[in-house]
Amino acid sequence: MTKNIDTLIPDIYAMLEEGVDTDKEDMQKFLNDFASQVREAASIILQEGKREGKTNLRLSQIGKPDRQIWFGVNGVEGQPIDGQTRIKFLMGHLLEAVLILLTKSAGHSVEGEQDEVTVEGVLGHQDCIIDGVLTDIKSASSFAFKKFKDNRLSDDDPFGYISQISAYATKRGDTEAAFFAIDKNSGELAVTKVHDIEMIDANKRVNYLKGVIKTENPPPRCYNDVPDGKSGNRKLAIGCVFCGYKEKCWDNLRAFKYSNGVRYLTQVAKTPDVEEISLS
Repeated sequence: MTKNIDTLIPDIYAMLEEGVDTDKEDMQKFLNDFASQVREAASIILQEGKREGKTNLRLSQIGKPDRQIWFGVNGVEGQPIDGQTRIKFLMGHLLEAVLILLTKSAGHSVEGEQDEVTVEGVLGHQDCIIDGVLTDIKSASSFAFKKFKDNRLSDDDPFGYISQISAYATKRGDTEAAFFAIDKNSGELAVTKVHDIEMIDANKRVNYLKGVIKTENPPPRCYNDVPDGKSGNRKLAIGCVFCGYKEKCWDNLRAFKYSNGVRYLTQVAKTPDVEEISLS
């Protein structure tokens, strides 16, 4: 049977179960490439705290809300990225390298790794092309992984992944692309296809954003706050929770540490019976 992206996951599982001869010349190359990718990922994260934030529009951003993009490109200082979050980013880079290694080791082709892509003068870098299919690699929590596994990303895409891959597909003239995802808790893999009917007009989006970032004032808030159960409190929508500019958008924002994570309240009618943590 000819190997293609549709057989990728069973081929990887079978390869791992049967084992491979790592002394072979091609496997040695794959392992050396993997080691280089791990080294580069670690180097980037270790230096990142000393780097100044980028203030130019990039293709990786175009799926984000307008206001968030305006803040970033116009140099508005947001909440700093803490050490724990940087570790999470590093783990994502390492898992991406792992999936590339597994793909090659299972006999599938990987080309165009981190190739530059430009749309309307805006630069980005695609992840890779697997078996001729433009592919973006993602690591996800078990909850987020379900969207990839169940092909529901087009219905719930708060981080703009489809917009990003649409830009890369536009440049290549592709009508199909894919996400190759791993559940970072269980190790389960999934491939989600994206077709042109689900993609955005990347050229139009980029040109629109060029106008947005030049405006004197930021666009309106990206999301409204939402009820926090029946308490009478209101909390940030999920799209705001992970944004570094949430304190710029919401006055008197308060944070409470629940067992399942921090909850950000925009209005407090009833003070939660959990620890309140400082946002500063």
